[in-house]
Amino acid sequence: MKRRLLDLIACPICKNYPLNLLVFDEKDEIVEVMIICTSCNRWYPIIDEIPHMLPDDLRSKKGDVAFLQKWEKNVPDDIKNEGKPFNLKS
Repeated sequence: MKRRLLDLIACPICKNYPLNLLVFDEKDEIVEVMIICTSCNRWYPIIDEIPHMLPDDLRSKKGDVAFLQKWEKNVPDDIKNEGKPFNLKS
């Protein structure tokens, strides 16, 4: 995913803009990233350059928790403990 496209993304739940970006892996394009909405405390992964910005009921708990565990050292504590829809305490 191209970094400049992130300037166009708002939270699909609360429509907050702009969103915070935590880059975990970047080459020519963004590969693995966490997008964080500071308004509703939701987070969305970008995996293999593809943003996964689905409504809560369509997200995979197993996949989201695995993403959090993979990047746990880099994820802010508030997302690890209270992030929506899933976190490492849920």
